[in-house]
Amino acid sequence: MSTPEAPHAERTAGEPAPRTRAKGEPRFPDGPKADPAGSHFERRIRSFQPRRSRVTAGQADALQRLWPVWGLDIDGSRRLDLAELFGNGRPVVLEIGFGMGEATAEMAAADPDTNILAVDVHTPGQGHLLHLAEERGLANVRVANGDAIILLREMLAPDALSGLRVFFPDPWPKKRHHKRRLIQPEFLTLAASRLAPGAIVHCATDWEPYAEQMLEVLTAHPAFGNTREDGGFAPRPAFRPLTRFERQGLDKGHVVNDLLFRRVPHDDLAGRPDGDTV
Repeated sequence: MSTPEAPHAERTAGEPAPRTRAKGEPRFPDGPKADPAGSHFERRIRSFQPRRSRVTAGQADALQRLWPVWGLDIDGSRRLDLAELFGNGRPVVLEIGFGMGEATAEMAAADPDTNILAVDVHTPGQGHLLHLAEERGLANVRVANGDAIILLREMLAPDALSGLRVFFPDPWPKKRHHKRRLIQPEFLTLAASRLAPGAIVHCATDWEPYAEQMLEVLTAHPAFGNTREDGGFAPRPAFRPLTRFERQGLDKGHVVNDLLFRRVPHDDLAGRPDGDTV
């Protein structure tokens, strides 16, 4: 994982320039690590790529102060106790890729009885979500840094999650890059092993070819059933905020598709020919 650029902030006249970090010095000594899992796990094609962008002074402050309290590096070294992580036994929803965190914060505020474990590799977004959580008193948000695959496979127990949200993932539009898309059969099998029966998988995208692929692979997977009786896309539910990114897409004529699938009870898999794949 690439190390993003150093924080930039506007300085007033006479204010000293920020100290330049020495080579190898951590960017945020008490904040997220640049590559938490290191080389401990196999190299594979990833569905994400770190984005190099500017970290504001406020985001840097939130990362430095709040990461030890609400942050989590995905290092794959231990099994998480989610009740200990959140300080309660409430249901936990995993959100993969939260951007700048506005929608995550809004959903957390609207549903304080649900804990949200939000994963991303975008440092400015991590800082912004931590800032929003503190500003709005959101005790039900934890921010995780790193690869969601390692989190699911190495750090979460079976049936640990009550939901999974994947909103506007990278569509990887070029055909040769389709293998990098997150929503694939192998990912769904892994996710199903960590989702409790009845858990909802909620995906949304404004890239129609990717929406069609999501619908196809979710419909074909034995561990999930479409909540729509017609087997198609769902209207945007009221609990998913209309984000700034989404509004920009709608203004450009993009079509946004939501998919809502339910993790079927384990007993329901017994009669399926490939029910032993999960």
